[in-house]
Amino acid sequence: MAQSLAKILLHLVFSTKDRRPFLKDPSLREELHRYLGGILTNLECQPLIIGGVEDHVHLLFAHSRTATVAEVVKELKRGSTVSLKTKAPALSEFAWQSGYGVFSIGQSQVDDVRAYIAAQEEHHRKISFQEEFRRLLQRYEIAFDERYVWD
Repeated sequence: MAQSLAKILLHLVFSTKDRRPFLKDPSLREELHRYLGGILTNLECQPLIIGGVEDHVHLLFAHSRTATVAEVVKELKRGSTVSLKTKAPALSEFAWQSGYGVFSIGQSQVDDVRAYIAAQEEHHRKISFQEEFRRLLQRYEIAFDERYVWD
C-alpha cells in the first residue's frame, strides 16, 4: 500500500487544576473551544466538537496519523493556557490539571458522543465532574486509584 491511512476517533477530557471554575463566562468558554479546535487543526487532528463547563472540557476529534496522544494533549494544554492567561487578570493563575482521560470511540458512536458533549451544561446540573469522570473510567473499564486521579 503506497499510502498510510487512519481514522482514530478520540474523546478527550481534562479539567482545570483543582476544578477551579475559571471558565464560568460562556463567551470565554466559546472562545476557548474555538482556540482548542484551532490547535487540533494545526496538529492535523480534525475537531468534531468541543464543549464543556466552567471547570473542564470535552473534545471529540479524529486523531492525527503522526502525533502521539501525549503530544496532542500537551500542546492543547500549553497553547490554551498561554492564551487564557492573557484574557483577564482573573485568569493569571489559570492552569489545567496534569492528567487527562482519553477514550477511543467507533464511528457508530460519534452522534451519541457529540450529543453528550453538546449537552454538558444540562448534564452538569445533575452530576459533578468527578462523578462523570468516574463513570467514563468505569464504562471504558479503566482501573484507577482515587488518590491519583484528582489534582
